[in-house]
Amino acid sequence: MDSASQTSATEPGAPVPKLRLDELLDELQARLDAARGTRDRVHSLLEAVLAVGRDLELTQVLQHIVEAAVTLVDAEYGALGVIGEDQHLSQFIPVGVTDEQVKIIGALPSGHGILGELIRHPEPLRLSRLSDHPASYGFPADHPPMRTFLGVPIRIRDTVFGNLYLTEKRGGGDFDAEDESVLATLAVAAGVAIDNARLYARARQRQHWLEASAEITSSLLSGSAEQEVLHLLLARAAEIAGADLAVVAVPLPDTGELEVRIAVGLGAQEHRDLVLPVEGSFVGAAFRIGGLVVSPDVRHDPRITAGPPRWQGLGPAVAVPVGTAERGIRGVLLLARAAGAPLFDEGESGPLLGFAGQAAVAMELAERRRDSEQVALLQERDRIARDLHDLAIQRLFATGMTLQGATRFIDHPEAADRVLRAIDDLDETAKTIRTTIFGLRVRERGPAAASLRSRLVDVIDHAARSLGFTPALRMTGLLDVAVPAEIADAAVAVLEEALSNVARHANAGAVEASVTAGTDLTLTVTDDGVGLPEGGRRSGLANLADRATALGGTFTARARPEGGTELVWQVPLPDD
Repeated sequence: MDSASQTSATEPGAPVPKLRLDELLDELQARLDAARGTRDRVHSLLEAVLAVGRDLELTQVLQHIVEAAVTLVDAEYGALGVIGEDQHLSQFIPVGVTDEQVKIIGALPSGHGILGELIRHPEPLRLSRLSDHPASYGFPADHPPMRTFLGVPIRIRDTVFGNLYLTEKRGGGDFDAEDESVLATLAVAAGVAIDNARLYARARQRQHWLEASAEITSSLLSGSAEQEVLHLLLARAAEIAGADLAVVAVPLPDTGELEVRIAVGLGAQEHRDLVLPVEGSFVGAAFRIGGLVVSPDVRHDPRITAGPPRWQGLGPAVAVPVGTAERGIRGVLLLARAAGAPLFDEGESGPLLGFAGQAAVAMELAERRRDSEQVALLQERDRIARDLHDLAIQRLFATGMTLQGATRFIDHPEAADRVLRAIDDLDETAKTIRTTIFGLRVRERGPAAASLRSRLVDVIDHAARSLGFTPALRMTGLLDVAVPAEIADAAVAVLEEALSNVARHANAGAVEASVTAGTDLTLTVTDDGVGLPEGGRRSGLANLADRATALGGTFTARARPEGGTELVWQVPLPDD
């Protein structure tokens, strides 16, 4: 062959062997596919970041984070564990496991084994075989098999909020460095989204507290009874804080102990009507320090040493005083959640303390308003008493004297007798008006100086706070003139005890009290409640009977035919 006609394969323009060209095209295609895959994964990561940032409800944010993580790294299973204050998992959100499987597996993890390893060492962890790690000790029965593992911490600023856990790479491969990098990037975005959701939740909760404070202030200043306001206080606090038990305890003025006035929710029956010491009770701890107290598990709180067992099924708890030590603590509000529920964190406890303080200020304002109304009432009483004395009594005297002067001109004996009886009636009327004037003008300078009428009215006003409504009161006769101080003191104590018994035990919707002074002082209290229980405790009724016996009187308690109870306390009055 002529050398001139031969063309070297290495010279320019020489044809490239077909096999070499195919290899180059395949390599180029592989690189294009890799670039396209990287582009698609970056797009998926950006979409996942945007998706978890859209929601402001924390529960939805956490769920979307796990779902996005599983999709991005192509894993079979994923979970997000929230770390509690005790450095264990307080919340665990799985993806890839059905509800039926969760029920069969049993309790969710609390943060041991491999999951605990990430809590103790918050750094990315990638394993080809879970069982090879020293911290691994297997899975519970009926748990899906899991071999590969990838976990990264979720940080909010400098605090580890929780961890993302992924297992079982699809296709049977291992999680690689790129998977770890993608998941770490998602964890950074998740931290921002979680922080935003928590800030939003706190802002919304703060708004709820402000609305509840305004509602309570409005209720107090509109004249609602204190018991009704306490019920409203309890309902709003339990609703906003998500509490399963809510309790209000108030200090007893005589003993300094705390009486549970209201209790609603889980195990409320065991708390109602309890009288607890300041030392040895959870509400007492808040009352003693005049500030907030928190317990991660109220069932085993070392501060609780008094009272019967009453915390079954409960866990986290918080108690705040209603008021301050400087201005007076009016009560203690206690909230508790079911065992296993999230703890009361600082973001919840702070607004609760402010809410209780606002309620105390509103109660004080309402009390000042009532004092001002009482001053106005006393001034009006003075005016009425002055008018009665200067006008009514003077006219009665003038009329009586005119009639007396006219009797000598009456010849008919029967007519004269009638005129004399009319004069006696005018004298009796004048005496009654004088008694009324005395009652209107008396000033309360302690129990001994106050009139019996005003003291009985005060008892009724005080009882309205615990009953939730104002009992009816009828007073007849010369109570402020004919009743000695000893009997008056006893009558006031009897009415207080009787109304207290109704508030505690009767569950009544209406109460009537009647006090009559004649030859005897008779005090009657009736209610439409549940009546006298068979074989129930009657220590309060025994006290009432003892007071009557000591003054030579009688006491009876009976069930009313139409329902409820009637108490009659009667003692003789001394002759003039």
